[in-house]
Amino acid sequence: MHSTDKRARGRRGVTINLRADHAKRALIDRAAEKVGKNRSEFMLEAACRQATEVLLDQRLFVLDEKAYKRFAKALDAPPAENKRLRRLLASKAPWD
Repeated sequence: MHSTDKRARGRRGVTINLRADHAKRALIDRAAEKVGKNRSEFMLEAACRQATEVLLDQRLFVLDEKAYKRFAKALDAPPAENKRLRRLLASKAPWD
């Protein structure tokens, strides 16, 4: 493969292959059409949204003793002064 071929492939992205039955494909196609997207855009957006949710929902992580002590110290430390956050917290909530 020439270097120009590699650059072109990088701009287009990589291929992700999936198999689905006809009913699922039709369901996805109908939903994609409703939001004005093609099947690939719809599926990639949905998969990325779910992947982000899964990664953000991770609650268990393991630290060695040294890293845990640094982590606990950071949690126990008072927060740094943040004028923008203080102003935000002092403002009235939009739903009030």
